[in-house]
Parts: sequence; C-alpha cells; structure tokens
Amino acid sequence: MARVLVTGGSGFLGSLLVGQLVLDGHEVTSVDLLPNAIRDPRLRAVVGDIRDRALLDSLLAGTGHEAVFHCAALLAHGALSPREMWSSNVEGTRTLASAVAAAGIPSLVYVSSNCLWGHGFDRPVREDDTPAPCELYGASKWEGEKILAGHAGDFAATIIRCPTIMDEGRLGLLAILFEFIGEGRRVWVVGDGSHRYQFIYARDLIAAMLLAWRRGTGGVFGIGSDDVDTMRDTFAHVIARAGSGSRIGCLPKGPAVLAMKAAHALRVSPLGPYHYRMIAADFVFDTTRIKAELGWRPTLTNSEMLLRAYRYYAANRAEIAARRDVSAHRRSADMGVIRILKWMS
Repeated sequence: MARVLVTGGSGFLGSLLVGQLVLDGHEVTSVDLLPNAIRDPRLRAVVGDIRDRALLDSLLAGTGHEAVFHCAALLAHGALSPREMWSSNVEGTRTLASAVAAAGIPSLVYVSSNCLWGHGFDRPVREDDTPAPCELYGASKWEGEKILAGHAGDFAATIIRCPTIMDEGRLGLLAILFEFIGEGRRVWVVGDGSHRYQFIYARDLIAAMLLAWRRGTGGVFGIGSDDVDTMRDTFAHVIARAGSGSRIGCLPKGPAVLAMKAAHALRVSPLGPYHYRMIAADFVFDTTRIKAELGWRPTLTNSEMLLRAYRYYAANRAEIAARRDVSAHRRSADMGVIRILKWMS
C-alpha cells in the first residue's frame, strides 16, 4: 500500500477519492481549507492552504509520498473575489508543483475542466484543441496545466480534463434543477434542448485517476460518458423516474441569453459567462486517448448519473438546506433571480 496526498480532500470529488483510497488500504494525507468529515486511522486530514509552501514541505519532504492528486480549486460562485480564486487556483498549483518536485514525488494527477473552452463544438473535443476560456475559472485551470507542463522533467503529470462531475451528493447549481423537479415545476431548456453536454461519473473519474497514477505515464486526457443523450432527453429521464409532475419547457435562445447576461451584470444570478455561452451548446470530449492509453471505460450514462444525484437530493433535502462550511458542490447554490422563473413555473 502507498502513501499519497490529496488536495481539496474535503470537497465533493476529493472526499470521494479519499474514501476510495483509504478503502483500498492506502495512507492518505488530505489538505483542504475545510475540515474533512472522514474519520479513518489511515487518513491524516490537515486544514491548510496549498499556497503555504512551508506546510507542503512539512507534509511531503522525506515522507515517502508516492503520488499527489490535485483536486483543490475555488469556484466562481458566491462572494469569492476573482483575485482570491486566481491566487488559490494558479499560485496554489505553482506552489504545489514546486513542492512535489523538491520532494522527488514521481506522480501528480491534476483535475482540469471543460471550462477551458467557452464555446461549443460540432464534433468531439480532442486533447490537441487549443483552450479558449471565457472566464476566470477556466483561465485558472488552463494556467495550472501550463505550470505542470513546465515541470515535465520533475515528475509525471497527468492532466484529466473533466466535464461536469456527477454522483450522489453533487449539488451546487444542480440543486436548482433538482428543486424544480422535486416541486413539480416546469423544467426549462434554452432552445429546443437538442444539444448534448457531457457529464462524468465521479467513480469513473476516480478510476481514471488511479489508473493514471499506477501507470505513471503522464499526459493530457479528455474524459466523459459515452452515448451522450440530448439535455431534453436527460431531464425527461430523471423526471419520469422520479415520478415528478414536472414538464419540460423551452425558452427562446436569444432572449434567454440576453436575460442571463443582464442578471450576471447586476450580480443577481449564480450563472456566469460560461453558463450563458454554453447553455444550449454541444460539448463532448473525445475519449479515444484515455481508453487506449489507460484502458479506462465509463460505466454510467448522463441520464443514469443525473438520476442518482437527484435521488440523493430528494432523500436528503432538509439536511442539505441546513449545511454550512462545506464546499460549493456539496451545498445548494443561491438561486438568485432564477427564483422568479421558479415562481412562474
């Protein structure tokens, strides 16, 4: 069994990864700005900042860690300042990479994002497509990739570009959709809902991260589900299986995007430039490379994983509403002006 470090180990993905690692018998160090809810003798949970080089050196230098899984990232939700998000995501990655190199750790696996692009594609997105982020979060992930590329001779860096990560417990902006379905409200798509936007099942992503570490190959990989349904069909699947009285309605794209832009400018909406650019766009990663080089395969479709996430929300709604001091994806996003649309639905 190995000793590994997970950044962002108290977040949605990080906590699932930590749980899998300790279940597999590994010794895990978790670093996060928030406390970790997992209690296990094989877990050392540290509340700390990855920009703190002295802290990282104390955890990594001479301690025999074999790998680092870099899941930590601040999101563009709530009152977080752009400067703080950039500092944490970019300077945090820079500090971590330097500490990993100094400690002689052979492998770092980095969770990147489809937010590297702010436009849709009429074909699957490949690893050699040049990123073109439209907002600060995507730009910070792209900068993180470039920082790791600069350490090519120091350790094997595996970059996994992820679409929306889905599993039981995934909330954030999805909780707004789930509230509409739970209350039987009309669920809206922009345009006719025929666009395809890929998800990735968290357990499938974790499987890929572990494969990347064990093979030690490094490189950039796009990941995501197979057989991606239209968003209209995905929502319809969840509504039908949930026994909800919701119906799907269509908003005209032009006016809807203008309204989203205005709401963002007035700071009354949780949706930003990425969302109003991608709200009716196609985005699917080409997963040929990760399947060929890592032997990885997805296990769930978009519809199956979104239903799992909804059922968790429905079973735990009261407890979710009371949550405090948890990561952005483990609590409900503030609905803001979208509440008006809810009242009209």
